[in-house]
Amino acid sequence: MSKRGYSKPGSWGSFWAMLTLVGLVTRAAQRADVGGEAAGTSINHSQAVLQRLQELLRQGNASDVVLRVQAAGTDEVRVFHAHRLLLGLHSELFRELLSNQSEAVLQEPRDCAAVFDKFIRYLYCGELTVLLTQAIPLHRLATKYGVASLQRGVADYMRAHLAGGAGPAVGWYHYAVGTGDEALRESCLQFLAWNLSAVVASAEWGAVSPELLWQLLQRSDLVLQDELELFQALEAWLGRARPPPAVAERALRAIRYPMIPPAQLFQLQARSAALARHGPAVADLLLQAYQFHAASPLHYAKFFDVNGSSFLPRNYLAPAWGAPWVINNPARDDRSTSFQTQLGPSGHDAGRRVTWNVLFSPRWLPVSLRPVYADAAGTALPAARPEDGRPRLVVTPASSGGDAAGVSFQKTVLVGARQQGRLLVRHAYSFHQSSEEAGDFLAHADLQRRNSEYLVENALHLHLIVKPVYHTLIRTPK
Repeated sequence: MSKRGYSKPGSWGSFWAMLTLVGLVTRAAQRADVGGEAAGTSINHSQAVLQRLQELLRQGNASDVVLRVQAAGTDEVRVFHAHRLLLGLHSELFRELLSNQSEAVLQEPRDCAAVFDKFIRYLYCGELTVLLTQAIPLHRLATKYGVASLQRGVADYMRAHLAGGAGPAVGWYHYAVGTGDEALRESCLQFLAWNLSAVVASAEWGAVSPELLWQLLQRSDLVLQDELELFQALEAWLGRARPPPAVAERALRAIRYPMIPPAQLFQLQARSAALARHGPAVADLLLQAYQFHAASPLHYAKFFDVNGSSFLPRNYLAPAWGAPWVINNPARDDRSTSFQTQLGPSGHDAGRRVTWNVLFSPRWLPVSLRPVYADAAGTALPAARPEDGRPRLVVTPASSGGDAAGVSFQKTVLVGARQQGRLLVRHAYSFHQSSEEAGDFLAHADLQRRNSEYLVENALHLHLIVKPVYHTLIRTPK
């Protein structure tokens, strides 16, 4: 049995002196009357206190408890000479555990035992350095011992690194579900939805649980090349996971077959192993898709309900549904562009296009901030500064012809960030036909700062998507 830890106990004098310093000097303020004026002078020795606490832990001076941390399934034991008072200040569990004993044996999973020194250090100093692989074991320890501040800190770290694309989103999602951390679960789910193309191409896709798969398949905000990519990813998952037939058929019925062109549907029916095995379970959906593509949307909507999710596109990156737009030096001046999208996913509309004009302004001022005149003499209130403006993006159709009868358009703007050589979606803004712009577009972005999280090499990477939404036509009887 190997033993590693901190040194043996020392004198009590230095320990009580340390506690006195913690209580009185960590954040002291002294008020003095200088030149007849009362002035507050802050005396801050907090860094010195932290250093002394680190020495206290490292040297084991005046320790009164011993923690023996054993990694589950091994003979390895790590020994920590600690102080009952400091452990109990952070953890009710430690307070109760050590109230009547000076030595405790703690059984921990291997990954938790490996970071127990960092956990103990946090209890003494209130800080630690986290690596991606250490996030879950540290969060487990904080949860087990009831250290709420560390729980929140590690959860914030995980959410921040998810947004940056560095965190293992699938593994963290399953951990969040197991621990009931709803905020972390939702953050993982949102990252996976916005970056599904990157996820299905990685080793993480094989670790997706049936429950997570179902959560993703139901979402309309998935970002991927097209619906065919999602079908192929699902088929690969089915081939590896070999779920029960009921699970496979439920997942296959979540694919939006009307969003797949007829030629690709024919190929799937001829070549797909999943459809060969479970074809009867989705036969009605395939028929529905062929009917949708064969008729005009207006005619189809007279007889069938097109308000279901099957007829709503997801956030497709294919050229038929939008276009990328890279804006270099976005803080400099206004920019504009235009692009075309297919009128709708129906085969009947395959050759019909809608042209969209886009205007980007880095410093647009709302009416409430624009200069107004206070009186008839023309005296104006102080003009708003350019930095008071906020970024604005306006998307409008180039014309409003009759081609779009029975269709409205939902616009989505994706903002990318480059992480580890990949361009990942960091933010998404959506608005409907009734609005030409997203009111909260880049509301908190500082485009003047070159290292802004919204910029990649001082460029704003956008992808503009337009999703047609069909409406059932209500026929009035004559």
